[in-house]
Amino acid sequence: MSCTVAISNSPMFSPSRAPVPASSSPSSPLRILRLQKPLPSSLIRASTDCSVSTSPTVLKRKRPSRLDVPAFSMSFGNIPATPTAVADLVEAEGDGYSVCCKRGRKSAMEDRYSATVNLHADSKQGVFGIFDGHGGAKAAEYAAENLKKNIMNELGNTATDDEIKVAVKNGYLKTDSEFLNQEVGGGSCCVTALIRNGNLVISNAGDCRAVVSRGGVAEALTSDHRPSRKDEKDRIEASGGYVDCCRGIWRIQGSLAVSRGIGDQCLKQWVTAEPETRILGLNPELEFLILASDGLWDKVSNQEAVDIARPLCTGITTHQSLSACRKLIDLSISRGSIDDTSVMIVQLGRFC
Repeated sequence: MSCTVAISNSPMFSPSRAPVPASSSPSSPLRILRLQKPLPSSLIRASTDCSVSTSPTVLKRKRPSRLDVPAFSMSFGNIPATPTAVADLVEAEGDGYSVCCKRGRKSAMEDRYSATVNLHADSKQGVFGIFDGHGGAKAAEYAAENLKKNIMNELGNTATDDEIKVAVKNGYLKTDSEFLNQEVGGGSCCVTALIRNGNLVISNAGDCRAVVSRGGVAEALTSDHRPSRKDEKDRIEASGGYVDCCRGIWRIQGSLAVSRGIGDQCLKQWVTAEPETRILGLNPELEFLILASDGLWDKVSNQEAVDIARPLCTGITTHQSLSACRKLIDLSISRGSIDDTSVMIVQLGRFC
C-alpha cells in the first residue's frame, strides 16, 4: 500500500487574510495545510508501506480571460468625432478677426461662434457672431450654423436702414422657428455683427454684448436683454408671465435669467427671438469691435475690456488680437467667472 501525507506547521491560509477560529475541524474543506519550511525529522513519521512527501499544497488563481482591446491610431483624424464634441478651449484667427472660447465649470462647453469674410467675393464684407447656449449647446450650434444664412437670404438688395433692420429681424425669427420645429430643448443668446456696404450692423437677442473702441473710448452697441430691464419686465408681464428675483438674479417664471434668445420652447410665450439692431457707418475712429458672452461682461467692464485689448489691437505693423482675447478671458476667470466665456475681436479698419 502506498500513500502520501502533507504536513504543515504554518497557520491556515485564508483568502481574506482573516484569522481562523481554533475550533475549525481538521476535516473542514476550508482547512488547507501549507508547508513554508522543511520539517524536522522528528515530526515525520516513517512507514515501510507509506512514503512521506513534504511538497506543499499550492493554490493557483484562475487566469482571467484575455481582453480584446481595439487598437486606435494616435492620429486625431482617425478618431470618430460627434457633432457636439467641442474642446475645452477653442481659438481661431481669420482675415480681420480673432476668437477664443473657453469652457467654464460645465461638463461641456455650450458657447459657439461663427465668422465669414469676403461675402459675395467682396473683401470689405463679413458677418460674425457669438452664441451663448443654455440648457445644452444645441440652440447655439444651430444658430451658429444657420443664422448668417437666414439673415443674408432676407437682406437681398435692401438699402435703407429700416429695410436692413427688418431683414435681420426676420433672419433671427426664421432661425428660431426652424430650431423650435426640431423639438430640441435649450436656448441661446446671440450677438451678431454684419459689415456691408460701409456699414456696421449690430444685433443681439439676450445678454451677449457688442462693444466698440471709438478712439480708445468704449461704447456699448447693444443692451442686455434681462428680465430686470423695465421694458422687458413690462413686456413679459403684459403677456401673462411673471418676473421674480431668485437668489439675487431676476428670472422669468422663476427659471430663465435672459428675456430674449433662440429656442427656449417651454418659455417661448415670453422669450422672444426678436433682436434689437443698431447701424453705424464705418470710419477710422472705430478701431475694433468686441463681441463676447456674459462670461466676460459679468466680470469685466466695457472700458476695461477696451483698455486691455487696445495695445494689442492697434498699431501700424502688427495686430495681436488673439492675445487680447486670451487676456480678457483670463481676467474674467481670475475674478471668479465659472461660466463659459467667448470673446471675438474684429479689426474694423480691415473693412473700411
